[in-house]
This record gives sequence, structure tokens and C-alpha cells, in this order.
Amino acid sequence: MARIGRRERGVDYWPGFVDALSTLVLAIVFLLTVFMVAQFFLSQQVTDKDTALQKLTRQISELTDLLALERVNRKNLEENLALLGDTLNASESERKRLEGLLAGSGGVVPAPDASGQMASLNRDLDAQRQISARALAQVEALNQQINALRRQLAALEDALNASESRDRESQAKIADLGQRLNVALAQKVQELARYRSEFFGRLRQILSNRSDVRVVGDRFVFQSEVFFDVGSAAVSTAGRTELDKLASALIALDGEIPPDIPWILRVDGHTDKKPVTGTGQFKSNWELSAARAISVVQYLVSKGVQPTRLMAAGFGEFQPIELGESEEALKRNRRIELKLTDR
Repeated sequence: MARIGRRERGVDYWPGFVDALSTLVLAIVFLLTVFMVAQFFLSQQVTDKDTALQKLTRQISELTDLLALERVNRKNLEENLALLGDTLNASESERKRLEGLLAGSGGVVPAPDASGQMASLNRDLDAQRQISARALAQVEALNQQINALRRQLAALEDALNASESRDRESQAKIADLGQRLNVALAQKVQELARYRSEFFGRLRQILSNRSDVRVVGDRFVFQSEVFFDVGSAAVSTAGRTELDKLASALIALDGEIPPDIPWILRVDGHTDKKPVTGTGQFKSNWELSAARAISVVQYLVSKGVQPTRLMAAGFGEFQPIELGESEEALKRNRRIELKLTDR
């Protein structure tokens, strides 16, 4: 009776540990979801800003090339304008000379060649003035275009600087968010490890009186003799009793864990290295270990455990936990391992 009382008190810890573990898992899933969403949006912003930066850089390069071309054109026009100015000045000087000769002649009508030369000079002078006026207009237009290009270039440089500043801020935010989430996840993982350690500590207390059942890391290890007779894959009567307890615990666990957590109970069958002899049902230890794992799974399903929460695997003699040849070592290798894991 005292032993039964200790087991009942030990079992009472199960819902509390399940609730704590479920809450921690949900918290970690929530933090990961927040991190992924934030990472997605921040990455999208950074990508958009990189595209905008590339576009601005191309525009600045194009405007710089155009500005250089306009400067060359303006320089050529200024040189042409200077030449036209020299020609115009020469024509003005020639006209003044001829007008002086005309005035010095005392009103005498100039010779036909002098009159023709004067008329030709006047026409050339008018043409030079028109060309000079057009050149000045072109220079003024080029100056206006250069000033406009300079303003556009300055605006693009300001936009580029602002975009680079925002990009640095976004990168800093991403780094800060990642650091804070890593710290939070590390804290949750430590807390989860602490609860799991306490949980397995309680299980060791509950199973301390059974030498054929052990807790090894995150696995429950049952000697094959708990469930099966020698060479058989049919669950024994004593094995059904133990599996009934396990089925009840799994059904209760399935009701506690949120449905979005993809957990399963993995049932692994193992044998010793002695080869299967005789003309029995199984031709190898591999077949025997797989059949035993499947028998455990099928029995749990018959007791109401959801088949989607179960997985069976057989390893034969190829995953021993004892390398010796003694009967004790061989017995420890004949085992069924149960492990709660994710899909």
C-alpha cells in the first residue's frame, strides 16, 4: 500500500509538468513566429531600399555623364562665341575705318568699289551680330540646363544619403531584434531544460523500484521481457498491463499538448546479437525487433491512442548499449525504447 501511495503521489506531478512544458513550447513558437515575421518585413524593406539605392546610383551616374557632356558643349560654344566676338570686333573696326575715310573725303561720293565694300561689311557685320546673339542664347540655355542638372544631382545625392541612413538604421534594428530574440530564446530553452530535468527526476523517483525500466536521457528503456516472451513478438499478459498504463498516460498527454505541436511517441525495438535459430516466424533479429515495435504500437492504438502519434522502428542487434558477451549485457540489449519526439 505504501508503494502504491508513492506512485499515486508521483503521477500527480504529470499534468503540472505537461502544462509547464506546453506553455514554454508555445512561448518559444510564438517568439520564433514574431522573429520570422519581423525578419521578413525588415528584409523586405532592406531589399526595397537596396533597389532604390541602385536606381539612385544609376541616375546619379547618368546625370554626371550628362553634366560632363553639357560642360563640354558649353565650352565649345564659349570658344565659338569668342571667335565670333573677335570677328565682330574686326568688322566693327573695318566699318569705322571706312566711315572715317568717307567722312574725310569731304562729302565726295565714294568710288563704286568703296561703296560696295561698305555695303558688304555692313551685311557681314549684321550677320555676325545675329550669329553672336544666337550663340549667346545657346550659352544661356546651356547654363540653365547645367544648373538644373546640378539641382537634380544634389537632390539625388540627398536622397541617396537619406536612403543609406535608413538602411543602416534597418540593419541595426535587425541586429538588435535578433540579439534580443536570441536572449529570450536562450532563457526559454534554459527554463525548459530545468523543467525537463525536474520532470525526469520525478520519473526516476517513480521508477526507482523497477530494475527492468530505466530513464536514459530523453528515453524510457524497458527490457524486452517486460512486454514479450523469449523469441515472441506477441505482447504478453504482463506486458499488456504495463502498456495499458502507458496508453492512459499518452491519451491524457494528447489532451494536454496543443494540437499544433507535432509530437509522436517513437517505439524502437532492439535485440541482442544472438542469431535467430530454428524454423520460427522470424528469419533475423531485425525482423523480430521490428515486429515487437509494431506490436507495441498496434496495442496502443487498440487502447485509443491516435495512430498519428505513434511510430515503430526496428534496429535488430545493430544499436547495442552494452558491448560485452555476458548474459547481463545481452539482456540489457534486448529492449524496447520509448521516446517522445517531434515528427
